[in-house]
Amino acid sequence: MPTAAGLHYFVHEEQNVARPPVILIHGAGGTHLNWPAQVRRLPDQRMFALDLPGHGKSDGMGRQAVDEYAEDILGFMDAVKLNAAIMVGHSMGAALALALALDHPQHVLGLGLVGSASRLRVAPAILRGIANPLTFHSALHLITESSYGPSADPRLKELAEQRMAETRATVLYGDFLASDSFDAQAALQRVRVPTVILCGLEDRMAPPDCSRQLHRAIAGSELRLIPDAGHMLMIERPDAVAQVLTDFLSGVPYRPGQ
Repeated sequence: MPTAAGLHYFVHEEQNVARPPVILIHGAGGTHLNWPAQVRRLPDQRMFALDLPGHGKSDGMGRQAVDEYAEDILGFMDAVKLNAAIMVGHSMGAALALALALDHPQHVLGLGLVGSASRLRVAPAILRGIANPLTFHSALHLITESSYGPSADPRLKELAEQRMAETRATVLYGDFLASDSFDAQAALQRVRVPTVILCGLEDRMAPPDCSRQLHRAIAGSELRLIPDAGHMLMIERPDAVAQVLTDFLSGVPYRPGQ
C-alpha cells in the first residue's frame, strides 16, 4: 500500500480522473479493511481507503477529537493532490465526513454516512472497559457483539474482534473519546452537498432513528435502511451497500479537475 501524509491507503482506479475521488473513512478501531472489496473496488470509481493515524499500517498515536482526524484527511488530500472528494465514512468516520462538510465545505463534493448519527454517545461501560487493561478484551467482545446483527456469521464476528485487538488500546480509547464528544446536531442544516445515509435495521450502536434524524435535518438527503444488518452493515451486506453507493455516486455532480 502507498503512503501519503503519513497515512497508508488503498487506491482503486486512481487514474480515472473522469470520476470524482471517493475517500472511505473507517470507524473507531478500524482500518481500510473495514471496507470490503465490493466497496473498495467499485467499478469505474476512483476510490481511496485510508488507515487513520495509529490504525492498520499507518504510524502515529491516534487522536482524541474528530476535528483532529479531519485535519489528517485534509493533509492526505493535499499530499495526493485532491482538491475535493466525496467523503464516505462509517460511524466515527461518518463524524469525520460531517466535520469536513461543515468546516471545510470547499473540499467536500458529497457525503455517504454509514451507521452514523449527529451525536455519537458511547456507553460508559465501553469507555471504562477499554481504559482498563484488565477488562480491555471483554470490552472488545462487548463492542463486537453490539456491532453485528443477530444473523451475522459467528466466524465473521470472531475475525472482527481479532482485527480490532490489533489496534493499540490507547488508540482505541482515543477513538471512542472522539466519538463520544462529537455533536453536530445543531449544525446539520448547514450541510449543502448531496448526501446518502445508510443504516442497518438491526443497528444497536447507532439505531435507525439516528439515521432518520440525520435524513430529516440534511436537506435533500437520501435514506437507505439495509435489512438483516447491524452497525457493520458494509461487512454484513457488502453487495447491498456497494449498490447504494454506486447509485449515489453516479448522481453527484462533478467536473474533471474540480
